[in-house]
Amino acid sequence: MGNKRKVIISCACTGAVHTPSMSPYLPITAKQIAEDAVKAAEAGAAIVHLHARNPENGRPDQSPEAFAPFLKEIKERTDAVVNLTTGGSPYMTIEERVRPAAVFKPEVASLNMGTMNFGLYHMLDRFKEFKFDWEREYLEKSHDLIARNTFRDIEHILQMGSENGTKFEFECYDTSHLYNLRHFYDRGLVKGPLFIQTVFGILGGIGIHPDDIAHMKRTADRLFGDNYHWSVIGAGASQMKVAAMSLAMGGNVRVGLEDSLWKGPGALAQSSAEQVSTVRRIIEGLGLEIASPDEAREILQLKGRSGVAF
Repeated sequence: MGNKRKVIISCACTGAVHTPSMSPYLPITAKQIAEDAVKAAEAGAAIVHLHARNPENGRPDQSPEAFAPFLKEIKERTDAVVNLTTGGSPYMTIEERVRPAAVFKPEVASLNMGTMNFGLYHMLDRFKEFKFDWEREYLEKSHDLIARNTFRDIEHILQMGSENGTKFEFECYDTSHLYNLRHFYDRGLVKGPLFIQTVFGILGGIGIHPDDIAHMKRTADRLFGDNYHWSVIGAGASQMKVAAMSLAMGGNVRVGLEDSLWKGPGALAQSSAEQVSTVRRIIEGLGLEIASPDEAREILQLKGRSGVAF
């Protein structure tokens, strides 16, 4: 018998697309973000994906100054791969969104592969009371929100990554995003092995039906052959269902409080580590093994901890 397949668990720890009032467990301060990320790594996450928040009002904050305190602590306490957002908030400019990755030169940064409608307003059906004044408006405005990442934007971010040795988690919310990625691949602006994160269940992107998941995998296989590693995000209550389908199809998984607030029906997760532990049990129940941070670095051909600027 050969070695068991290694599964990369990514964890999106900071809940940037959710307002803090949706869960009392969303980390807001630098200390809380660092603690959530470290616990997720201890539970088995090889990669931690990070946003920052203003500690006074919980707003998404893409200033490097907001990232610096928790990046230092995470690096001191764990060897997890750090993945910084270039998505930030849909309400931010490209210049704002790219700053943390440009300054800190992480091993991995996220990159949304297209402009899209990004609807969060339906969450108002569930959540009625808010702690901060900005939160209700943030959700209501998404009724008319376009999350921008044009070809020029993407090229700008890719150039930054190339200069810094940063590789990307290519977030693909629909089939067209895979074709956009192929466009940059054909131009030589991205090189394999690619790390493709297909995202299911966001209003404005592809759904969560098994046929949707199989379709995205088939399309990526056809476009990139064996020169990519596939992972999935299931938004909200679909998180573990989508993860299980990916694992059965040979893929990797991303969980965490950014993608889902839940640990089960009607029960809020108290940390991202809870979700990592749950998906780890699924992985090991299938006879697979989780990848360590260094194994993930080898699989994805990353530059290593010594190449970051934090």
